[in-house]
Parts: sequence; C-alpha cells; structure tokens
Amino acid sequence: MEASQAKLELILQYFSDFTDRQTDQFRMLEPLYREWNEKINVISRKDIDALYMRHVLHSLSIAAWVDLKPGLEVIDIGTGGGFPGIPLAIFFPEVEFLLVDSIGKKLKVIEAVAEAIELKNVKTRHTRAEDIRDRKFDFAVSRAVAPLADLWRWAKPLLRSERKLEEFKNGLICLKGGDLAAEISESRLRPHIMPIKDLFPEDDFADKFVLYAPM
Repeated sequence: MEASQAKLELILQYFSDFTDRQTDQFRMLEPLYREWNEKINVISRKDIDALYMRHVLHSLSIAAWVDLKPGLEVIDIGTGGGFPGIPLAIFFPEVEFLLVDSIGKKLKVIEAVAEAIELKNVKTRHTRAEDIRDRKFDFAVSRAVAPLADLWRWAKPLLRSERKLEEFKNGLICLKGGDLAAEISESRLRPHIMPIKDLFPEDDFADKFVLYAPM
C-alpha cells in the first residue's frame, strides 16, 4: 500500500460513505501540500508527515459533530493553510465556504489546492474577518486562531439570525486545545464542548475540543 493511501485510511476508518470523487480529493491533499509547503511554509515541517491526523481528521471533527446541510454558507476565520475549511468543503460539497486570512500568500496555496482537486465550493478573501461588511453566514468556523472572546467578537456580526438547521442554531464552531477554563470564562460565553477524543479515539486528540457557541 502506498504511504499516502495508508495515511488516507486513517480518515476512511471513521468515514465510510465518501464518493470516489471525495476520496480522490482527500488523497490528493498530501502531495499537494507537500509541494506547496516547499515554496510557502503553511504547515510546520514536523506536522506535514501527520497531515491526515493533525490537520485533515482534526478539521473533520466538526463534520463528525454537526451535519451541515446543502445551501448553508460558512466562513473560515483565519484559515491559514486552509484548515478546517478545505477538508470541510470536500466533506460538504453543497455547502459554500469563504476562507479568510490576512496573509495573502497562504490564500495562494489554498487557491492552488482547491483548483487542483476541482473544489468548486470554496472562495477566498484576503482580509480580516472584522472588515467584512457585505455578507452574512450561517456558521463561522476557526482553528486555534485567537482566544474565544475575539473569535466571537469577529464572528457574531457575520452570522445571520435565520436558522436553517433544526438541531443547531447559527453560531461559531471552533477547534481548541488545552485547558480552556480561563479562556471560556473571559469570553463570558457558555459554549457546548465536545472532546474530540470522544469522536476519534486517537492520542493526538487527548486535549483537543470542538467548541460551539450559538447565537
């Protein structure tokens, strides 16, 4: 078995209903990110070998927890190299994603990856989330970009009030790690907290969580 296929099996052991197209798109991520990381460092050198665990599967913990329905619009705040936005866009091909970052060279990598795997439901914008005034979204997602209080301050004005999911109000869904007690207290929010290890029993996720702050 090829190394890339072996690493892809990590994803496939938790998700079994991908189309052939989705499986191919996930398979192509590692060689593409390896190639681009040599030009523009968007993933740490030690993490590139663990791309499927620490970036792809980590991003997909959101998909394991909430089913984003067709027609939803999602903003990825501070997307960096495209996480969690790119894996989520592959997983939910009928959901529209806007990946936002203040560093333009990172968006260049995202655009190249999206084009190479023919990912049609991703757009990028070189800006800060707090400067967006012309769009509203159903959900904001983010991964380890800023404290929860800041993420909520940026996300809340971008969220529309009308909800499209029965089981989830519109809101912020972010990936966090470590001891979150002080951060949550300072945010004055009462987010729902899902330990990722309950979704994917892997040692890498021992202290990582999905946080959901509804409108």
